[in-house]
Amino acid sequence: MIRIPEIRVIDNQGNNLGVMSTREALQIARDRDLDLVEVSPNANPPVCRIIDFGKFLYERTKKEKEAKKSQVKIEVKEIRLRPKTNDHHRGFKTRDARRWLLENKKVRVTVRFRGREITYPELALEDLKEIAEELSDIATIEQAPAMEGRVMSMLMSPNPKKIAKYKADLAAHNIVEEPFDEDEEDIDEDEDMDEEESEE
Repeated sequence: MIRIPEIRVIDNQGNNLGVMSTREALQIARDRDLDLVEVSPNANPPVCRIIDFGKFLYERTKKEKEAKKSQVKIEVKEIRLRPKTNDHHRGFKTRDARRWLLENKKVRVTVRFRGREITYPELALEDLKEIAEELSDIATIEQAPAMEGRVMSMLMSPNPKKIAKYKADLAAHNIVEEPFDEDEEDIDEDEDMDEEESEE
């Protein structure tokens, strides 16, 4: 005699209809114009629900879309330096990084090497450490400095708690941050280095 497997059935109202054969459960679902869906196959006995499967899929897709919309997308900005970058120029770059971090953007700091510069990675590492120290009041290091090809880079992320404290300290001392002047001259790093190389 073939034994028909038994399952525990939950109806569309959430009521436990008890343990019954699959055939009985399917008949109940058909009588209600609904579907029988297995939800806990590893339970003993397995658990099935009587639901409108099409509606279930629609609602799940809708929830997934809403979850995607609510996800915060953090933009990643980049500042590029060279091992010979002077303090004045680096100050411009660090100021840009601070502004972006305060706007809740991540900042990747990269140092590009040319020619024999690659033999002095410690210079670039020192620059990255100094920048990290300057921005430590509002950011944390997400990816420590690392070499990849002829580039050493570090990723910094805004720290909400540190930023809140930073802004509170500014407010407490009535300090207003200077607005960023986009028209202010900022020499392109590669052009600046080209000029230096041509003078050598």
